[in-house]
Amino acid sequence: MTRHSFNNPQFYLTAPQPCPYLPEQQERKIFTYLVGEDADMLNDSLSSGGFRRSQTIAYRPACEACQACLSVRVVVPLYHFSKNQRRILRKNDDLIAQIGGPIATMEQYALFRDYLEARHDDGGMSAMSMGDFGAMVEDSHVDTQVIEYRLRQSGSGISGKGGELIGVALTDQLSDACSMVYSFFRPDMTERSLGTFIILDHIRRAIEEGWSHVYLGYWVKGSAKMNYKTRFQPMEFLGPYGWEMMKD
Repeated sequence: MTRHSFNNPQFYLTAPQPCPYLPEQQERKIFTYLVGEDADMLNDSLSSGGFRRSQTIAYRPACEACQACLSVRVVVPLYHFSKNQRRILRKNDDLIAQIGGPIATMEQYALFRDYLEARHDDGGMSAMSMGDFGAMVEDSHVDTQVIEYRLRQSGSGISGKGGELIGVALTDQLSDACSMVYSFFRPDMTERSLGTFIILDHIRRAIEEGWSHVYLGYWVKGSAKMNYKTRFQPMEFLGPYGWEMMKD
């Protein structure tokens, strides 16, 4: 790997490959490495430029004939929870969010496998081993957190010890924002809307901390896999002239 600095990152372009979101399209990505003492600053800068992190790589789409993938972020200072979102937060009042460093466990991996088999059994992550999962979580040179959502044990009080693990979020801390890298949860607890709750919990934390944004990755109009992201308005997308407010 070529060593580079925050002031002089080196970028590379992948070969074309089938697009996972739009049929009959080819995707290419531009990427660089997030390593060394400048990794946090570079990740912060690249996130505001529409890049995403995967382990020690920051990437963004660079497709020649398509600009359908748009980086999106929730505008935290303007956010107001809807009636339905407040209901989802109340449904999950019995969960404890435990924030720790990027350490992978067998308990997390078992939940990850259940989630993939129920939701994404035909996806590219379906064959990931415990070693692959460990690399996804732990191979990071930036400020990365693992947030575990556990059922509060009976009689433990509001800040008591958590019990069963039912959700996990892998999240990067930026200078005044956070970037949700990946999350997974118990697929059989549909009444809790856990996927929505985990995002709402990040927004709630961002409001409390005074952060500017919660980055949600890429959104593709017309992709059923990504429609859920538009529920978290107000939201900005990165267009050709910079960040713009997305219309409802």
